[in-house]
Amino acid sequence: MFQFDYLVFIGRFQPFHDGHQAVVRHALTLAKNVMILIGSVNSPRTLKNPFTYEERVGMILNAFGKEYDGRILCTPLDDDPYNDVKWLANVQSTVFHTTGGVGRVGMIGYHKDKSSYYLSLFPHMEQIFAENHANLSATPMREAYFGQGLIDKNLPANVADFLVNFKNSEEFTNLQREHQHILDCQKAWQHTPYPPVFVTADALVVQAGHVLLIERGGEYGRGLYALAGGFLDQNETLLECALRELYEETGLVIDKNTLKDTQIFDKPDRSARGRTVTSVFYFELFGDALPEVKGGDDANRAFWLPLGELDGAMMFEDHYGVIVKMLGL
Repeated sequence: MFQFDYLVFIGRFQPFHDGHQAVVRHALTLAKNVMILIGSVNSPRTLKNPFTYEERVGMILNAFGKEYDGRILCTPLDDDPYNDVKWLANVQSTVFHTTGGVGRVGMIGYHKDKSSYYLSLFPHMEQIFAENHANLSATPMREAYFGQGLIDKNLPANVADFLVNFKNSEEFTNLQREHQHILDCQKAWQHTPYPPVFVTADALVVQAGHVLLIERGGEYGRGLYALAGGFLDQNETLLECALRELYEETGLVIDKNTLKDTQIFDKPDRSARGRTVTSVFYFELFGDALPEVKGGDDANRAFWLPLGELDGAMMFEDHYGVIVKMLGL
């Protein structure tokens, strides 16, 4: 009766809309089970990823009737923006542990935009290309929702109800305020002859199994953990910028000779404020006693965090991915 035992559908579903639902419905006609891998579960609430894994599971499962109970399997999937191989291995491992390596397994999706590139990364799995229902995209839905409070009409009824209720939450208010802050930042650069590219530098400082972090203040990323860093001044080098920001935000002065590595991170969408290219300088300090640090400038506080307690759900922008990549975690 069914062509597949499992069809895998990968996405962020922020939010789950009619286009996503159409893909799942099509998959249910082809496979006994549909495995939905929900991405960006190691992310805080942001304008790009405003809803938690549990909230998205509820959106998905409640969009279908009881006749599909047990046939739709939702599984969390961590992001790994700077290590495609690790991400691929994670997907493969998740699929294997769910299926037990038994049965015919395929992957379903559609060529919506460049974020759907993953379909070509699994040549060992048969690919099913679904129709892009009404050419829907979640991005403009989020922009209208957090910008004007508008709820798109192309949503399952239960998702629309969730969004109505979510508008009464403190989380919605915070995200809407951040959305306006980003718009204000972008308006300041709207009359430049070319789209601006911002240059920043960050300091990754590690000692005795701890990483030095700040808690952000201000409207953008408030309360999230980040590396000390900031925008490049006209009269300084990138290294000088990283050391200056490190001192201003943590009070720490370190020797340049402790520099162990430097890497550039330039994913076009790494910052919601605009195209931002950063150079990250990795300093390795030695000694048993961690230096005293204190938050300053636009940092609410500075602190040493054990590497084993790093949590992507608390980290600003791509800083979790940066730390994992540079430290080989």
